[in-house]
Amino acid sequence: MPLKALMRLFILFQFTLIANCVESELVEALKILFNEINKPLQPVAITCWSVDASVRFVRSFSTSIQNYQINVFNDELFKFSNTDHCSDVFIVDIRCPNAQRIVNETNSLSPVNLRMVVVDSSMDVNDNMQEKMVDLFSNAAILPNSEIYLVTKVDNETFDFTQIYRTAINRPLIIEKFLPNSLRNEQDLTVISRRRLLNGIELRASMVVTNNDSLNHLDDYRDKHIDTITKVCYILTNHLISFLNASVRYSIVPSWGYMDADGEWSGMIGQLVKNEADLGATSLFFTADRVSVIQYIAMPSSTGSAFIFRAPKLSYTDNVFLLPFDDFVWLCLGCLVLVTAGCLLITVFVEWKTPLDGPCLDTDSGLLRPKLTDTFLLVFGATCQQGSSVTPRCHSARIITITAFVVLMFLYTSYAANIVALLQSPSTKIKSLKDLLDSRLKFGVDDTVFNHYYFSHATEPVRKKIYEQKVRNKDGSENFMNLETGIENVRKGLFAFHTESGVGYKIIGETFYEDEKCGLREIKYLDVIDPWYAIQKNSSYMELFKTGLMRINEHGLQERENSRLYTSKPKCSGGGGHFVTASLVDTFPAMLVLLYGYAIALILLISEILVKRFSSSYKSKNPLFIRRR
Repeated sequence: MPLKALMRLFILFQFTLIANCVESELVEALKILFNEINKPLQPVAITCWSVDASVRFVRSFSTSIQNYQINVFNDELFKFSNTDHCSDVFIVDIRCPNAQRIVNETNSLSPVNLRMVVVDSSMDVNDNMQEKMVDLFSNAAILPNSEIYLVTKVDNETFDFTQIYRTAINRPLIIEKFLPNSLRNEQDLTVISRRRLLNGIELRASMVVTNNDSLNHLDDYRDKHIDTITKVCYILTNHLISFLNASVRYSIVPSWGYMDADGEWSGMIGQLVKNEADLGATSLFFTADRVSVIQYIAMPSSTGSAFIFRAPKLSYTDNVFLLPFDDFVWLCLGCLVLVTAGCLLITVFVEWKTPLDGPCLDTDSGLLRPKLTDTFLLVFGATCQQGSSVTPRCHSARIITITAFVVLMFLYTSYAANIVALLQSPSTKIKSLKDLLDSRLKFGVDDTVFNHYYFSHATEPVRKKIYEQKVRNKDGSENFMNLETGIENVRKGLFAFHTESGVGYKIIGETFYEDEKCGLREIKYLDVIDPWYAIQKNSSYMELFKTGLMRINEHGLQERENSRLYTSKPKCSGGGGHFVTASLVDTFPAMLVLLYGYAIALILLISEILVKRFSSSYKSKNPLFIRRR
C-alpha cells in the first residue's frame, strides 16, 4: 500500500478518536469567536476529517450556533473558485496535510475581507501553535483588510484567539491579541481602526499634473487656478498618509487615463490597473467604463465644470416691447380700443345726423367726421398718447374721448415704466444646454486634457451639436483657449466659457467690476458625477483609505482645503451701479415696425400712382366714358 494512503488512513483514524472534541470544544470555541466578530458570515469548513466526524461536527455546530449555516468540504477537492470568498469565513484545520496548499491559494484571490479561522482539531494545549501558524502564513498576502484568526486552547474552559497580518507583502507578520469586545477600547472595535498604523511602509500614489510649474506650488497656495484639483488632492493625500503613519512615493502622469483602441488604459488609471500605484492621488470623474477597472472610495471636492456666461440682455432672447403686459392684458387693450372706436363712431354718426345751429359747422376742419378711418386714428393716437387734431362736436362723444385718453394714459405710463426696467434686465431664458445651443452666444472651452476628450467623444445629440457647431470651427480649428482669455471673453459678453467653476470664479472675482458680476449663469455640460478618489480594484488598503478620508472630512480638513483653493460664485453687489445704454438690438422691434410701415406706405403710394395712371389712360382712350357720366 502506498505511503500516502497509509498516512491518510492514520489521519482518519486519528480524527475518529477525537470526534467528541470536534463536536464539543471546537464548536464552543467557534461560537465564542463568531459572537465576538458579530457579522453576517457564511462558515466554510475545509477539513480532512472522516465522514462520521464531519457529520457529528455539522450537527453539533447547527445545534449550538443556530445563526449560521455551515458547509463542509474535503481539503483535497476544495477550490476557492467555487465559493464567494468575500462573504465566507473559512475554517481550516492546521493538522490537515493540504492546509499549506489552501493557504497558498489565497494569494491568487482578492485579499479584501478574506476571513479565515485556523484551528487544531485535537484541541490540545499546545505552546507552539503560533509558530506553526507563522510558518503556515509565511508567504501569504494577508494585508490589513484580512482577518486571520488562530484558535488555541488554554485550559479546559478557556480559549485564546490570536490574529496575524502584515502591513505590506514584503513586511514581516504582525501578531496581535484578539480581545473580547468588552475589553476593547471604543476606538479599537473594528479591525481597520486597530490596524490603521502602517509602520512607515511606502505607498505608491499616481498624481496628474498638466502644468509642470505646478510641481513647485503644490502646497503654497500660489497659482490656485492652475491644476487646482491636483493641489487639493495632494494636500489631502498627505493628510491621509500621515493618518496611516505611512510614507508615499508620487509618480507624475500627464492625464487621468483613457482607453485606447487596443483596450489599454493610459495615465493614472493605467498605473492603477498595472499595479504601479496603490492610490490615485488626483480625483477623477465617475464614469461607467472606469468602474470595472478601478474603485472609487471618496469625493474630496464638490467642484464641477460648467459653461459660465453673463446672461445676455432680455432683448437678445425676447421682444421687450411685448413683455410689459401679459397676453390677456394685450387682448383686453385691443378690445378696449375697438369698443372705444365703435362707440365713438356711433356717437359721431348720430350727432352728424342731428342739425345744429351755427355758422360753417360743416366746413370746420377741427371737427371729427363720422368716418371709420378718422375715428380709428383718434383712438390710436390716444393709445400712443399722441393726441388728436380733431374733436367731436357734441358732449357725449367728447366724454368718450376724454375717458379714453385718461384710461389709456395710465396704461401707457405702466408700459413705459416696464420698458425701462426690461431694457436693463438680463435674460433668464437660457436654462439648458439646448437653450445655450440655440442662443447667439459664442463658445470657448478651457484647454485641458479632459475637456479635449469629453467634448470630442460626446455622443448625446445636444452635446455633440455643441461641439460640432460651436466649439469646432468650419476650418477644422477648435475654440480651446487658456483660462484668462476665456474669462475675458465672458466679461465682454455674449460668450460662454467651459471651465471648472471654482477656478473660473477666481479669475472673475479678480478681473470683473462689481456690476459685471451680476447676471452670471452656469450650465453643466459634462454628464458625470463630481471627481472621486480612485484606488486599485479590490485593493487591500481600501478600508484604510476610506476610513482615513472619512476622518479627514469629519475633522474639517477637506472643507478647509477646498475653501482655500476654490472660489465660490461672486455675489452681485453692484446691480444698479452701471447704466446700460439701449442698443440697436433693444430697439430692433420698433425699427422693424417702422420699416414695415414705410414699406406698406410705399406699396400703397405706388399702387395709387398706378391706379391714377391707368384711370387717366383709360379715360383718354374712351371719350364716351366721360359723356356717359
